[in-house]
Amino acid sequence: MVLLFGLLFVPPEVAGLDLIGLDGGVAFAAEDAATEAAAQADVASPYQPAPQLTEKDYPTFLGFNGRIFVWIAAQLHLWFAAFVLAVPIFVFIIEAIGMKTRDKRYDDMAYEFIKVSLTAYSLTAIVGGLTLLGLLVFYPHVMTYMTSIFKESMIFYALIFFAESACLYVYYYGWHWLQGPFKKWVHLTIGLLLNAVGTLLMLLANSWLTFMMSPAGVDAGGVFNGEIWDAMHNFLWNPINLHRFVANIAYGGSIIGAYAAYKFLSARTPQEKAHYDWMGYNANFVAIAGLLPLPFAGYYLVAEIYAYSQQMGITLMGGIFAWLFIIQAVLIGTLFLSANYYLWCGLGRSEGGVRYYKYMKYLAVVIVAAFLVWFTPHTLVLSNEELKALGGPYHKYLGPLGIMPAKNTAVNIMILMTYLSFLYYRRANKIAVVTWVKAGNAAQIALFVMACANIFFLGIYHGYFTNTVYKVAASIPQVLTTLLVIVIATVIDSMIYKNAKEVAPQRWGRVPPRSQYALFLLAVSFTWLMGLMGYIRSGIRQHWHVVDVFRDNSPDAFTPSLGYATNVISVATILFMAMVIFVFWLAQISGQKSETPGFWKEPGQ
Repeated sequence: MVLLFGLLFVPPEVAGLDLIGLDGGVAFAAEDAATEAAAQADVASPYQPAPQLTEKDYPTFLGFNGRIFVWIAAQLHLWFAAFVLAVPIFVFIIEAIGMKTRDKRYDDMAYEFIKVSLTAYSLTAIVGGLTLLGLLVFYPHVMTYMTSIFKESMIFYALIFFAESACLYVYYYGWHWLQGPFKKWVHLTIGLLLNAVGTLLMLLANSWLTFMMSPAGVDAGGVFNGEIWDAMHNFLWNPINLHRFVANIAYGGSIIGAYAAYKFLSARTPQEKAHYDWMGYNANFVAIAGLLPLPFAGYYLVAEIYAYSQQMGITLMGGIFAWLFIIQAVLIGTLFLSANYYLWCGLGRSEGGVRYYKYMKYLAVVIVAAFLVWFTPHTLVLSNEELKALGGPYHKYLGPLGIMPAKNTAVNIMILMTYLSFLYYRRANKIAVVTWVKAGNAAQIALFVMACANIFFLGIYHGYFTNTVYKVAASIPQVLTTLLVIVIATVIDSMIYKNAKEVAPQRWGRVPPRSQYALFLLAVSFTWLMGLMGYIRSGIRQHWHVVDVFRDNSPDAFTPSLGYATNVISVATILFMAMVIFVFWLAQISGQKSETPGFWKEPGQ
């Protein structure tokens, strides 16, 4: 009933002692203020101060490590929740496209997507129940405190969950029944309602999460003295909402892409290969559409964390977690390389794609170069001998590439090159019929050249030759430059290739098997990346259940080492991927008696 109920109350990785430079005086001052506020609290108030716990107040059960149990259960739940919240969004869009174009392929693809999501929905409920059980057993006082503040929203959450379940089941099981001009509109309305309640669930859960990072509506002792909206609409709520919404879209596309790749590699007929190749392409398109703006949403979130608490911001980017961002950079680079490689392989589907092969090596060089800058560290972990040989912790040539202006420049270039790969793929099998095609192409080339020049200028001049204020401010026009290029180039390209002719029929299914492994890599990298970033986001709270209000005094109140954390997340990733494969297998055996989609034909037929 409370599927996501305990998800983000206290993801166990948040508990941490001061191992990364927190001023002890600040911590003790906060404790003193909490004690004084508790003493002055009105005994008649329905709200109580945050409890002052000791190690004995954290129960144990059969030798289980409570933090590890809740950590893994909550992370599995978050992955599945992101998937089942994202899939109905683009299922609704695909179904609407199919209705408008009267192309049955879109309707069938949307139905298969939602079928996979339905099985994952059940697993989401199971791991959500495990998360709630772990929180009740190992963190009862935290649950009691959070419930005292958010009880109204939690009751509303439970009701909304029932509404989401009803919408999902009617949407799926009524798919074939609600066909026809009027019934199809009813079905789309149910899909829209499903997405509305699903998004509302995410917003409610995010309010509990962000309250623990940036509490609002409580005094220094943790006594709730405001309205429920104050606690929900805390400082970091909107940044988390935006970041997770965009990330969910990209992540859902990557998991569906992995499903399509799984079906493609196991297909036995050309018609099946064509169907799942087309499905994989559309899923990859959704993943890229979410991936391109995701770094910007991440920057917005980090900037707001800094604005709320410089201590949390410094812990995030300059403390023990700084090196974990190197791993993040590698994984983000892997995402971009996988997405681009899949697009490059897709050029083989059309006869016209051959003319663009010569450009791929240049795109690859630029993307790899930007990727190398993206994960270059600023400060190196060195032995005494290495420090002496190098002359300090900073490399003479590579050190400047480790600061944010260089990384901002690199990620914007990667995004532009990925978009350029998509443009090449989009026009690969088309012949423009407009008379101004050369002028249009020249305008697009000029647009990309000027954009790259502007991004480099902002990154180099403002990043290395101005003060810190301009360094930070320069990232905003870089982002705006990238977004403007994407919008303007898309408009120009759409006008050039409106009513364009095809070079030859598109041959879906004519891609090498290695292209499907790129889709698998995309899904695994996304999964691991989300786990690592969840650990960082929760870990910056250090030794607080609720920052500066409710201290964590459990036996596990320490910040896990990077090796320890990555091992836990890797185990969780393996478990999740095994469960996802199980979901794929169930979807496959449930459809074995169905006929192969008949709208695919052999080339030339």
